[in-house]
Amino acid sequence: MRWRGNFDQLPREVAVLTAVSFSVAVGYGVVVPAIPVFARSFGVGNTAAGAVISTFAFMRLATGLFGGRLVDRFGERLVLAVGVSVVAISSALAGLAQSYPELLLLRSLGGIGSSMFTISAASLLLRIVPDDQRGRSQSIYQSGFLTGGITGPAIGGLLTTISIRAPFFVYALSLAIAGLIAAIFLSHSRLSATHGGVDIAEREQGTHTSLREALKMESYLTALACSFALGWTIFGMRASLVPLFITEHMKLSPSWTGVGFTIASIAGALTLLPAGQLSDTRGRRPALLFGILTAMISFMLLTWSPNITLVIVAMGLTGVAGSFFGTTPAAIVGDILHGRGGQVIALFQMASDFGSILGPLVAGWLADRYSYQAAFAIAPLILIPALILTMRLGETRRSHLA
Repeated sequence: MRWRGNFDQLPREVAVLTAVSFSVAVGYGVVVPAIPVFARSFGVGNTAAGAVISTFAFMRLATGLFGGRLVDRFGERLVLAVGVSVVAISSALAGLAQSYPELLLLRSLGGIGSSMFTISAASLLLRIVPDDQRGRSQSIYQSGFLTGGITGPAIGGLLTTISIRAPFFVYALSLAIAGLIAAIFLSHSRLSATHGGVDIAEREQGTHTSLREALKMESYLTALACSFALGWTIFGMRASLVPLFITEHMKLSPSWTGVGFTIASIAGALTLLPAGQLSDTRGRRPALLFGILTAMISFMLLTWSPNITLVIVAMGLTGVAGSFFGTTPAAIVGDILHGRGGQVIALFQMASDFGSILGPLVAGWLADRYSYQAAFAIAPLILIPALILTMRLGETRRSHLA
């Protein structure tokens, strides 16, 4: 059965996984504003309150390869169901927490479940679609996270004013909805896509791509370098440094930060689908080169921005860069997989998580020790290895190699 959307004829499962990603992102956005406030209600300081958020990300990173091994051993659907369940149950229990250690432990468990969910969902998506639709599928899938991420915080802020515990229960409910959607619509999905009448599920049954095999492929190393650079620059440095740059260095109202990130979100939303289209029709390298170069330009503008207008323009360009830079590397990983590749996908996602953790720390140190300009200037340097590897990248779409 095919799902007809703005793009050709994509498998129905793309829409299902997008609905799942939207439900998860809405719930996560709802609970994020409440977490530090709830933690502070137990009488802890700001550092301890921040640790409740950090431990979730840390456990995602620390258990990534374990989650990938589970996917290789038990399959995507089972691991996805268990992962969503772990996050849902731990979130509901977090809403009932009576102490700070309880909250910290339950958020740690949630990070493990989140790792299991994201790896299995990514693996399922990459294996269901053929390579000439993989970029577009990634675009649509990520649009679910983007839309949910914008919607959730607004709801969460309102709920927090009503009850500090309510967002956790809403998060658990949204995850339950996501799990129900997956259970109903993915239970009979076939991990296949035909190329010349050959069914991939039949051809690759019982096979998997090991991490050792993937690390010998230059295309996979390119995807890893891009994932790390994306996490460092777009997910990490932009989120941590731009708000401080606007309010402390430029001495402007925090409302301008909101304007900048809104422009970035709009630009990203408008270019997300064209990014996938270009990746599928013109090839992975052109789409990736455009994304990397746009990211470089955006951070160069931030480095030398004399006024808020140029900052807003640069933020818009980061949104565009994120669309092209974020969809294509995942498609490349899907291109190189033969059968299951849970650990291959896990390391790819861990590279982004590691970059998003390390980037803000290094950028913050540079800003404190030297200047904001020095902190922003490091971003293009981080992007150079990804640029060099991408320039050497050959076509990875197997359907276009004949």
